[in-house]
Amino acid sequence: MFWPMFAVAVGFLGLAVLGVLAVRVFLEARRLGQQVTDSARRISRAAEDLERAAASAARAVDTL
Repeated sequence: MFWPMFAVAVGFLGLAVLGVLAVRVFLEARRLGQQVTDSARRISRAAEDLERAAASAARAVDTL
């Protein structure tokens, strides 16, 4: 009777470990998604700044 109960307990423990790992993976994937979104915003802002600077430089060269 000991071995079947032991097997059931180990099975539940295994499921609990898999559940914890699944939650950790989900949270890390969510955090990574937020970082990617923030990086995309920064790149977009930098591209806009670069376009403005290029336009300004082009106007400065045209006035010379």
